[in-house]
Amino acid sequence: MTNQYLCFDIGGTNLKAGLLDANGGQIQPATSIPMAQDLAAFWQQLFAIADQYVGQIAGIAVSVPGQVDPQTGIVYHGGALPFLDQCPLQQTLAMRYQLPVAVENDGKAAALAENWRGSLQGCQNGLVLVLGTGVGGGLIIHNQLYRGSHFQAGELSMMLAASTSAPIKITGQTGSAVGMISAIAHELQLPDEHDGRQVFAALAAGNPKALEMFNAYGRQVAQIILNVQAVMDLNVVAIGGGISAQPSVVPMIQRQYAELLEQLPMIRDTLSQPQIVAAKFHNQANLIGALAALLGMATV
Repeated sequence: MTNQYLCFDIGGTNLKAGLLDANGGQIQPATSIPMAQDLAAFWQQLFAIADQYVGQIAGIAVSVPGQVDPQTGIVYHGGALPFLDQCPLQQTLAMRYQLPVAVENDGKAAALAENWRGSLQGCQNGLVLVLGTGVGGGLIIHNQLYRGSHFQAGELSMMLAASTSAPIKITGQTGSAVGMISAIAHELQLPDEHDGRQVFAALAAGNPKALEMFNAYGRQVAQIILNVQAVMDLNVVAIGGGISAQPSVVPMIQRQYAELLEQLPMIRDTLSQPQIVAAKFHNQANLIGALAALLGMATV
């Protein structure tokens, strides 16, 4: 029996796919392509990749935005990909390939990965905060994934942003790492507004406008953490997503959180502070967490 699994990370911007072993180890580097923007094109993308591995894999694991019923594998709402609303992802893949299939919400997949082999190992109560196209979240409560009454726990993109200005914004907008990169790139008049490497090069070089916008973004993230901490009383918050691999990101969020508390002494002196750390798996967490969901399903 083969010991490799095809794992998909369906994101608002890109679709990643990789082969992992049963320990979550990478068998070959994950590939990434621009995400389809309609359902027909989406299925074409998935099938084109999965068809290459027929007879070579033991199962398929999928991380996806939106509300996911883990028993049926049906996606609701779809988050940044509304065309996935009511998509029977698990059933369709299982019938086509005659393999075990698991589908998991992206934020929850990241939490499963970090709880399994990453920064939340042994953590009693923690959060993975995934900074990507939106703001994903996965809660570990009493060392187990917490889904909530409607599988919606951790949908941090849906929180109202801490702002009194109109129009009302949600944290999926203000906490978007993709949006932050694009805004800084636009301000610097870079030819490609999605070029994160050039943005972080400008930050490393000390560009004052880039640093101002970067720190303002970090303050938005710090406010998200503070709001969740007031409700959940966590031990650890692990910052995930592709930008968490940048060495400057987590220290900047830590500074912004500390500055926020200095301006709010009542909160500083009342709330216990969570440890804010980098997630171990960065932008691979969703692939690994989807596999954790698949392996857990297989042992039930």
